Amino acid sequence: MRKLSNFSTILWDFDGVIFDGMRIKSEGFRELLSPYGTKEDIERFMEFHFLHGGVPRFQKIEYFFKNILKRDISLDDINILAKRFAKIIEKNVFDRKNLIEDTLKFIEQNYKNYNFHITSGAEHSELNAICGYFGISKYFISIEGSPPTKDIVIARLLKEYNYRADEVVLVGDSFTDYEASRSNGIHFLGYNNPELRGYGDGYIERFLD
Repeated sequence: MRKLSNFSTILWDFDGVIFDGMRIKSEGFRELLSPYGTKEDIERFMEFHFLHGGVPRFQKIEYFFKNILKRDISLDDINILAKRFAKIIEKNVFDRKNLIEDTLKFIEQNYKNYNFHITSGAEHSELNAICGYFGISKYFISIEGSPPTKDIVIARLLKEYNYRADEVVLVGDSFTDYEASRSNGIHFLGYNNPELRGYGDGYIERFLD
């Protein structure tokens, strides 16, 4: 396993790595999409949602309509539903208990030793609002949400900051994160998802270890 000390730059996924937002978002998607599909439709969507944790909500909403309901949906309607989703979950987001202490302590203790960036599938303005509210923005050189997709964000960061790919690692909890790292030729360490053991350059059980 490659250790974090082998790298100069760490790209952090947010949901599931720094912030435990999966439960909140899962409940939000159930409330948002239940009027449009059957119970079976929703369960099929939830399987997709959990398997692709790093996929932006816009793409998940599109997937639900096009791949599960077999219905077309316009970009305008996707944006309307995405805004409705944000309203549903915002009442539960700003709770400090949602921060993952194991990760947060490592970040607080080491942000001067690495180049830290957040690259998340969460909506960009919402992501920055959450980080600002909890006072953690100061630990990161940049905080990047969607759109665009994570692979595009990573490519832009590598170019903008002239990072060498072999010195960069993405820490993530989903196969979407793993795929985004591979497409950009950077390293990957899994966290908080046992299914990622055996993928990338290793698996972090606990940062404090």
